[in-house]
Amino acid sequence: MTDNAASSVGPLVTGAEIARLAGVTRAAVSNWRRRYDDFPAPAGGGANSPLYALAEVQDWLDRQRKGQEVSPEVELWQALRATYGDQMVAGLAAVAAVLAGESEPALPDDVAARVRQLAETEAPVDLVNGLTDRFMDSARRAGSDQVTSERVVRAVCHFAPELPVGATVFDPACGIGVLLLAVASESGARCRGQEMDTDSARFAQLRAELLRRSEVSVVAGDSLRADAWPDLRADLIVCDPPAGVTEWGREQLLLDSRWELGTPSKAEGELAWLQHAYAHTAPGGQVLMVMPASVAYRKAGRRIRSELVRRGIVRQVVALPPGTATSHSLPVHLWCLRRPENTSGTDTHHTVRMIDLTDNNPDGDLEPRDDQTADVPLIELLDDAVDLTPGSHLRFRHRDYPGEYEALRKQLQEQVLRLAAFLPELAPGGGPGSLDGATTSVADLARAGLVEYDGPEPVSASEQLDTDYLQGFLRSSGNARRSTSTSGTYRFDVKGSRVPRMDIEEQRRYGSAFRALSAFEEGLRKVDELSRQLAEVARDGLATGALAPQE
Repeated sequence: MTDNAASSVGPLVTGAEIARLAGVTRAAVSNWRRRYDDFPAPAGGGANSPLYALAEVQDWLDRQRKGQEVSPEVELWQALRATYGDQMVAGLAAVAAVLAGESEPALPDDVAARVRQLAETEAPVDLVNGLTDRFMDSARRAGSDQVTSERVVRAVCHFAPELPVGATVFDPACGIGVLLLAVASESGARCRGQEMDTDSARFAQLRAELLRRSEVSVVAGDSLRADAWPDLRADLIVCDPPAGVTEWGREQLLLDSRWELGTPSKAEGELAWLQHAYAHTAPGGQVLMVMPASVAYRKAGRRIRSELVRRGIVRQVVALPPGTATSHSLPVHLWCLRRPENTSGTDTHHTVRMIDLTDNNPDGDLEPRDDQTADVPLIELLDDAVDLTPGSHLRFRHRDYPGEYEALRKQLQEQVLRLAAFLPELAPGGGPGSLDGATTSVADLARAGLVEYDGPEPVSASEQLDTDYLQGFLRSSGNARRSTSTSGTYRFDVKGSRVPRMDIEEQRRYGSAFRALSAFEEGLRKVDELSRQLAEVARDGLATGALAPQE
């Protein structure tokens, strides 16, 4: 669909947004789409992510009595999305410009009118903060790296040092300014930022002005290739740099004076950002840099890591909980550096604090336990790998090998004894294969409204159908053969699968047996995992001397 066509039907919404409007789950909206012929047809988007006209959705929800009044803030957000699409930051900057009183706003007349109407009843700062929150939530759900996630911001703020009066804070890749403004939210520090994306830099500056943060200055530009703050020396630098970017300008910057720890390879753009930040650090100042976990051990970065350790610059590495980053599922670390106060560029600090929070909930406590922390001597880090992964140095320091071995052995014995009890009592069958008789396809069940999808497998949506019976037959070898192509490749096709026709009582008998088999399979998986863990603990315990063979 063209932009003109999209704008002709008004703001568009996703299925997830319809669910929020109606106060139901996404699965319920998917069910409405299949079950109701009059549900609005997609007005944009693709086959896997359709968009619907907001006005049509509201009318349909009202007719079905599933709707609720849409707030003016939601209407403004949808109008911005219809106008700006993937360029929402440009829309946010334009709204902020209107609220800041700029004489030539770039907003379309209808959107500008909505903004002015809202500004009559809501403070401009509250309005822009509300739109920022919506944008961050949208970016999080889309897995976008366009903005630093709230979890990363929380972690950086937690481990940031207390700022002295009159301190300077710098973020060389500040995006829309979320991290920069959060770290210095109450200190009154002088904030400086740079961002490659012009719209993001403009929005960050305008938002700071609406927040009455007169000490904030954000400029647009590429920090590595065109440093806008060459003479700046900050007390604290925070940065969530672009990850995995190889075109960061290495060829143009080979002889740059910022590479005092070594010239980063093309694949080590994160270490270029780290050295750029370090070059802007005042004596005694600190850097908190969000890094992909792989930077801690990749071979190409070994020399730079070695210099960081040898000179006493890296003070702490924190392995953050899984799920901290929004845009990917990869683990991330927080590197904490400190520039020595003496002119030699080295420090007398003799350890690096390693903190491993990878067992923690990403929304839980960030204060490490004793067993999650270790002060590792520099000499132990300066080996052939210079691995700065916290888990590598904590693994053997706080483990109770005898206690772990005994507990795992007891769990394994109990699990093995329970396995036999999981198996159902089965008698010889008296007829042909169940799938050789009268059957019904899952596609027919779905059309009849008897199943719905809340994940990869269908579940019963009716008292006429037992879920365990349904899923048990779907996993049978008969249906597996239907899902195998002529080339021998396996592709599970749920809609083409079939289940036998039985009354509900017979379904429940079969469902009970299938449920017991699933419990048995889960028990086998636990036995396998416990066996692996037990062997690992025993091997490592014997190797470290924490365990010994009985005489």
